[in-house]
Amino acid sequence: MGAESEKWVLMVTARTPTNIAVIKYWGKRDEKLILPINDSISVTLDPNHLCTTTTVSVSPSFVEDRMWLNGKEISLQGGRFQSCLREIRARANDVEDKKKGIKIKKEDWQKLHLHIASYNNFPTAAGLASSAAGLACLVFSLAKLMNLKEDNSQLSAIARQGSGSACRSLYGGFVKWIMGKEENGSDSLAVQLADEKHWDDLVIIIAVVSARQKETSSTSGMRDTVETSALIQHRAKVAYTFDAGPNAVMITRNRKTAALLLQRLLYNFPPQPGTDLDSYVIGDKSILEDAGVKDIKDVEALAPPPETKDNIVGEKSKGDVSYFICTRPGGGPVVLSDEIHALLDPLTGLPN
Repeated sequence: MGAESEKWVLMVTARTPTNIAVIKYWGKRDEKLILPINDSISVTLDPNHLCTTTTVSVSPSFVEDRMWLNGKEISLQGGRFQSCLREIRARANDVEDKKKGIKIKKEDWQKLHLHIASYNNFPTAAGLASSAAGLACLVFSLAKLMNLKEDNSQLSAIARQGSGSACRSLYGGFVKWIMGKEENGSDSLAVQLADEKHWDDLVIIIAVVSARQKETSSTSGMRDTVETSALIQHRAKVAYTFDAGPNAVMITRNRKTAALLLQRLLYNFPPQPGTDLDSYVIGDKSILEDAGVKDIKDVEALAPPPETKDNIVGEKSKGDVSYFICTRPGGGPVVLSDEIHALLDPLTGLPN
């Protein structure tokens, strides 16, 4: 191992988007390998609005694997983390950084320890697929660090073992997770159906009802459904989009439709007094301009939607939505080569 006596740190930082299922998987035929009972299709969201950034690092000075999520250290002892780490290490190759004088042979990866820092720019475990983006980013960044030769579809089969939906975040645009038939899960992986430019004027509006952690995790919800529902086999054959989270995802076919929808959402779900519009509608704020809304006063002045029956104004649900996210289909994971994006110190491998 080159430069072993030195306190060198080798790092990779990557950014991976989240995804929202339009045809969801709900239920597993194998809990350990996370093999679903049906295919699923998702749209990858613009990483400028919702994404995970992860820095992975290796050094002979590290004494154990460690991970920090949103600045707080978490355990890596969970079975799903360990499955991903084991699968990635088994596929690692020789790595050489001539600039730093570092050479790592493939067999060295089994004894070298890792430091990992991950940050979500959106609420974690609130039903917005943070685990999907997080595990996909972990696998993608480690694959780059350890010089894996597998393509993104093959990497998706590894990410799937950490979080089922994570396999779909290895691609941008519109993605299908093939359920597969093999018992070992080798054919249960993600493929891209179309890139993010296929439906360029699609707009997605997310109403975040609560940014708190879900009371029922997707894993628990799926397990209970499979064990107790007599209809699950029929449900798996139709387009099923509900999740364990409390938030609503609305997909509109173009910007004009999105602007009309946002007007109605803001009319019926205005913010609490004193709320700043910039924090109430985030993401692609140009949709606000299309909706004719520049500030909170414009929200208060919105007229009842023309379809309101007999122009009878009902009671507004003020404060029932925490905020809205306006976004669009986005690209897949990328490496961030500029060290300014790194979440770990390049000298110590500890969080910045």
